[in-house]
Amino acid sequence: MPETEREDVISVAERSVPRALPVRVDAVLVQAVIAAALSFAHLHDLAVAAGQDGWKAWAYPISVDLLLVAAWRRLRSGDSKAAGWCWFLVALTASLGANIATAGLLDLHHVPASLRIVVAGWPAVAFLGGTLLAHGPADPAPDPREQNDELTNEVAQQGSLPAPAAASRPAAPASHPALAVPPPDRLPTALVDHARKVAAEHRTRTGAPIDTDTLRARLGVPGPLAEAIAAQLT
Repeated sequence: MPETEREDVISVAERSVPRALPVRVDAVLVQAVIAAALSFAHLHDLAVAAGQDGWKAWAYPISVDLLLVAAWRRLRSGDSKAAGWCWFLVALTASLGANIATAGLLDLHHVPASLRIVVAGWPAVAFLGGTLLAHGPADPAPDPREQNDELTNEVAQQGSLPAPAAASRPAAPASHPALAVPPPDRLPTALVDHARKVAAEHRTRTGAPIDTDTLRARLGVPGPLAEAIAAQLT
């Protein structure tokens, strides 16, 4: 076959093959955008009818949508689901109420005074809900004594000391030869990581590396074990 005819055949074959779209259209996303736009417009129209004109009418639907998003994020996080569901239903009621009110069931030219009061008071409600959802109760700080007890029990389980002795005996001097200390490569990872944090905090506060006695006192471990941990930190 001549070279010219071969190029013509290849060109026709390439034109006959359908090309994939560069961007995949998500039907659910399109539906969500349409629903959000319609709800946004209804909330704007209701705010205008209630006497909130200008930029204030546009701010109302934004506050409702932001409260919905904040409540949904709280529900997804798994923390304080009761508060998340409460504010999600409040925002959903505001959105559905605007959709129903602007569907012909309400005369937008003669809005009742009760609806004007509800619309005027919505910013305070939205601010309260958004603040409570965004700034939930902080987790209580862990007790350092409980952390030291957990680390000591972990060391005891790996064969350093029996658990009752490790919990009741005071820390021995650094030169005490009777305590069996695991090799540095067998020290618990959690204990070494905790010691690194303690050493870094000490260096930041004092500007000097932490010594063995201070490390032993901070961790609440026997002296030989503190020396083994200090060797891992250098």
